[in-house]
Amino acid sequence: MKRRDFIKAGFSSPLSIGAGLAILNENTTASEKIITPLLRFSDNGTFKIAQITDTHYRTDKNIAKESVRLIEEIIDTEKPQLVVYTGDIVVSGNIRQGWDEILAPCIERKTYWAVVLGNHDHESYWSRQQIIDHIKDKPYSVTESGPDNIKGAGNYVLEIVDSDNKIAALLYCMDSNAYSSLKGVKGYDWFSPDQITWYKKQSTEYTQKNNNTPLPSLAFFHIPLNEYGEMIHYKRTIIGDRGENECPGAVNSGMFLAMLESRDIMGVFTGHDHVNDYIGLWHNIALGYGRFSGTKTTYVKEPHGSRIIEISNSRKRTFKTWIRLRNGEILHSIQVPQDLSKEEEKS
Repeated sequence: MKRRDFIKAGFSSPLSIGAGLAILNENTTASEKIITPLLRFSDNGTFKIAQITDTHYRTDKNIAKESVRLIEEIIDTEKPQLVVYTGDIVVSGNIRQGWDEILAPCIERKTYWAVVLGNHDHESYWSRQQIIDHIKDKPYSVTESGPDNIKGAGNYVLEIVDSDNKIAALLYCMDSNAYSSLKGVKGYDWFSPDQITWYKKQSTEYTQKNNNTPLPSLAFFHIPLNEYGEMIHYKRTIIGDRGENECPGAVNSGMFLAMLESRDIMGVFTGHDHVNDYIGLWHNIALGYGRFSGTKTTYVKEPHGSRIIEISNSRKRTFKTWIRLRNGEILHSIQVPQDLSKEEEKS
């Protein structure tokens, strides 16, 4: 039974009475599923996410373990309710061992975690689906395979509930794929039409169930949208570092337009470009990078760290975000969209 089917079997109406999530903890076996609440806002009305991206973990390089130590320190310091890994996480060596090691900090600390894949994750001997199949039922995972009739492995929606067990916010986790397979078009891949249709369908259904009001939502995937570059081209204000040109998909297939039309996404967070960690505002949607979380297994921005995102149960399109470095320093702490809008007014 799939996780979402399992949830539906135990709860008749998640929008009215709350939902449950089937997970395993360290004391249960694969046949002993337990029900635990979905991701929920804390008593003070906040929900904190730590984004980990581009670790490029290699079991054949001892230096890679610094990424594991970073994740441990981020969880211990920030105490997020969810860790989101946004791709290019385990790239070589013993792939099974690598994923087990990179996810261990979350499992050991009983912290929920979700994964979306990058363009390098499948380049060893496991396919993208094999990776998702290996990790999705691990302890404290909220990762899902997603529909098997659309492109990608790992397209799914996470619901965050309030104290009344009503859905108050959404996290869209999507597979931005890897490389173009279209003849004559070189470069990185893009969201396919069926993925965009799937997103719009999910958004519409959630909006309708919420009295036709879009729920405040964030999106997480690996490869940045073409609109990141447009935002830069038109010299919109960004906060953070831009150390390289953006590397989006080779074709703009319209995901950003779908988000604008659906009116739910208030922020998009990606990885991929290791020396970018900025965030800006484009047509009132925040476009942000995570902070590079890898080590010297690839080109480096040091010290490595994590982007932290904190949303509130206000039902408004606003959130806080900052960068937490390995050395403990906090950078670029802002309220979105307010602080980005103020910067625009100054320029």
